[in-house]
Formats: sequence, C-alpha cells, structure tokens
Amino acid sequence: MEKKHFLLIACLIFVSVLSRAQDNSEKEKPKRGGVVFSLNEDGSRYVKLSGLGQIWLRNTQMNPGTTINGYDTDSYSDISIRRLRFQVFAQVSDKVFFYTQFGQNNFNFHSPKYDGAFFHDALIEYAVDKEKLSFGAGLTGWSGLNRYASPSTGGILTLDAPLYQQATNGVNDQFLRKLSVYAKGQLGKLDYRIAVSQPMTVSGAPEEPAGTDFSFSNEPAKKQVQGYFKYMLMDKESNLTPYETGTYLGKKSVFNIGGGFIYQQDAMWALDNNADIVNEDMVLFGLDVFYDTPLTDETALTAYAAYTNYDFGNGYVRNVGVNNAATGSNGATVGGYGGAFPMVGTGNTIYAQAGYLFGKNILSEGGKLQPFAALQYSDYDYLDDSMVMYELGANYLIHGGHGSKLSFMYQSRPTYENVGGENVMDTRKGMAVLQYQVSF
Repeated sequence: MEKKHFLLIACLIFVSVLSRAQDNSEKEKPKRGGVVFSLNEDGSRYVKLSGLGQIWLRNTQMNPGTTINGYDTDSYSDISIRRLRFQVFAQVSDKVFFYTQFGQNNFNFHSPKYDGAFFHDALIEYAVDKEKLSFGAGLTGWSGLNRYASPSTGGILTLDAPLYQQATNGVNDQFLRKLSVYAKGQLGKLDYRIAVSQPMTVSGAPEEPAGTDFSFSNEPAKKQVQGYFKYMLMDKESNLTPYETGTYLGKKSVFNIGGGFIYQQDAMWALDNNADIVNEDMVLFGLDVFYDTPLTDETALTAYAAYTNYDFGNGYVRNVGVNNAATGSNGATVGGYGGAFPMVGTGNTIYAQAGYLFGKNILSEGGKLQPFAALQYSDYDYLDDSMVMYELGANYLIHGGHGSKLSFMYQSRPTYENVGGENVMDTRKGMAVLQYQVSF
C-alpha cells in the first residue's frame, strides 16, 4: 500500500473516532493519561493516543580499532533520536482490546535517510475474564524471562533498561517484539504471562555455521515457548500492556518477586570437530526482585536485582553497542567496536539498579531529582575475564513526573583483546549521555 493511501486511511479513522468522542464531550473522561476519547458514557470503552520522544546528546570513548566511515576514531560526540513512539490503545468492547505502537529507534547520523519507522506492536486481545485470563495474538512484547525483557520505555529508572534481558533483541525478533499467541492475567497476587512465538528469520545468518562456537541457526525455526510469573506482595501493577514500569516515583508501594524462562529447540548451531553441523537448544532462565516505595510524602526509593542463566551453546557471545555512533573497525575486535561490549552470552549474569527520589523544589519549582546507579556483572564462557559494566547518573523530573525529564548518565564498560588464545580484559572506556524525554 502506498504511503499516501495509508495516511488517508489513518486520517479517516482518526476523524471517525474524534466524531464519536465529541458526542460524549460533556461527560467525564477516563483518567488514563495521554489523549483519551470515550466511546461510551462511563468511559469503559475508549481510544487512547500517546507519544514518547527521547533525544540523546552523547560523547563516546571508542573501543580500540573503531572506525567511522573507514576513518580511525578514538572519541566522538553526536546527536541522535534514541526513541520516537506513538501508541494507540482501544478498548473496543468489554472483552476486546486492540493495541499498536509505531515509531523508530536509534536514528543517528549514519542511519538510512527517509526510512526506519516501523510497527513495534500490533495485537488483538480477548478477555475470557477481565482480571484472570485474556488471550491475544500479534506482534507483541508479551515475553518471558525477566521484568525488563519488556520495559516501559517512558518510565525507566536509569537512562536505559537492562537490555541484556532482551536476549534475542534484533536477532530473531523485532526490537524484542515477537509474533506470538499469548495468555496473561492475575490470579490474586500472582501475575502471569505465557506465550508461544514464531521466531523471525535470523538477521545476517550464514548458510552454515562458521566454526565450533555456537550461533543462531538459519534452519527453519521451531516455536519459542516463554513465560514470566511475579508475585505482588504489596500494591498490584497493571498488566494492560506487557511493559513494566522502571520507577513509580513514590506513587505506589510495590514489592515483587519474579521468575521466568525462554526456550527454543535447536535454536543454535555450530560445527563439531568433524566439521558436521550440530544443534543446541536455547534455554534461558531468570529470577528477579523489584521494590519501589515512597519513604515520605515527597521522597521514594526504587531498587531492582536480577539473576539470569543463559545457555545459547558453548562460545556464544553478543557484543551490543546501543545506538552505536561507530560504523566498523579496522580489524578483529573481541568486544565489538564503538560503544559495544559483551552484553549477552552463554553464562550467568547478576544485575542491580537503585535510585532515590528527592523531594520537590530541589532545582526549581515542582522539579525533582532522582540519582541512580546500575551494575551488570556477567561471567560468560567465551570470556576468560568477567564482564563488569556500571552506570551512574540522575533524572531531573522537571514537573515531577516522566512527562518532561532531563537525564544524565555516565557508563563505564570493559574492552577485550585476545592474548595467547584467551579473551581477556584490555582497558575500560566511557560514554556520557544527556537525554531529554517528553511523553504524553
């Protein structure tokens, strides 16, 4: 369908919704944030529109051997759009829910021009019981494993979510979203999600394995099974969408203990010593705990900790440079180029983050300051030294919430080199980011 036809249809739908909403203009609108159009008198049926923008100003100390457009680069500053999102929620009837999210990630100076926006989510859901059981299908972030396998990007505590929990992000899914059939609900204090997903074609997979270290297979994929379960010891959280809040800024008292898994048979392949292809299952497990509570009327504490065990087969590691400003390297690099580091791999990871929300009027009328810190410690079998990444920063909540937020973060990451056949830590590099976020 041509873009102009798509825009015309979208405009017609919007006008139709607006005209229906105006019939109820004198009635109280539901308090859900965003722009809400009620479709009935009590607001139980509605269409809601929301948006998010995150702009980065950044300086990156580049990994050894990094190049930009073929030129050796030790350090570089850039401007980019980390995220741009638009969401549509529609409670069509008492039992039918529709949700879609459209936008773009990581648009920087070397991104393809005039291209890049795509659908993140597109799902339809039917509630057998509004609270206890709903079934849905489509392109969705209803994923297993850990809390931040599906993070709410507008309410993150640190500058970015712990992205290692999105273990297959961009490999055989679409920015963590998967074509899935799922079930979700809350049974008392137990919140659950279970999904069966169709993995997408693996990006850049060769026709056969390249060596004895396991990588994602290019063979027709078997279905992926996943789930995440959390027990809510204090206040309940919403499960309208799969995306988990990073900090409630003292508006809730939440204490959850969770656990989950992702399993895909024969997801990985490698060559054995006889150069024959062998397959390995992908088996991922995670446990976590989330605590968020007001301490006084104005202050609050947020804390999160997680343990994961990933089995992608021996030797698997993935270097990730989020919104990478670099374009390549002048030779083989163990830890990736630009701002990349070994984020995901076969082995164990311990992650923790914490933040403290100070009272109002720290910097201006109504403003709040929230310093934070995060640490990822990973022991991957591909590396002979452990991987330790840490982040320090602060959010300045200009009007006391996530709607207008200025964040600063400094990230320290290790680089690696191969010495005598061992992948050992070489040095540490840093990245400083200033982000401005607007959401509605």
